[in-house]
Amino acid sequence: MTSKKISSKKPVALPEIKKENSFFEDVYDVVRQIPKGRVTSYGAIASYLGTKMSARMVGWAMNASFQITPKVPAHRVVNRNGMLSGKAHFGTPTLMQGLLEKEKIKIKNDTILDFEKKFWDPVKELTL
Repeated sequence: MTSKKISSKKPVALPEIKKENSFFEDVYDVVRQIPKGRVTSYGAIASYLGTKMSARMVGWAMNASFQITPKVPAHRVVNRNGMLSGKAHFGTPTLMQGLLEKEKIKIKNDTILDFEKKFWDPVKELTL
């Protein structure tokens, strides 16, 4: 029978690591700053956060945003063409459009009319 030697060394305390915001939390911070009556795109948020190729991840963040407090106005985030591409993730098929129309945004065929005028670019509007 072999015996195992038990270490008498005291556990080493690891340095405390400052918790950084997750990507999703950064996305939520940007989306909360979109003014009522304006919209932005998944790609514009990704560009602002310095991850231009992460528009799809911004979409995943929006899909996960419905349980977040304080609330995240996910209805103000659309695709690069102004289409309500995330509408299937809302409680009903028409909820996203209804929320936008309450903010005086006109929509036809799941696309925002005057998208260029309603577009809010976080790269131009916010500073890091």
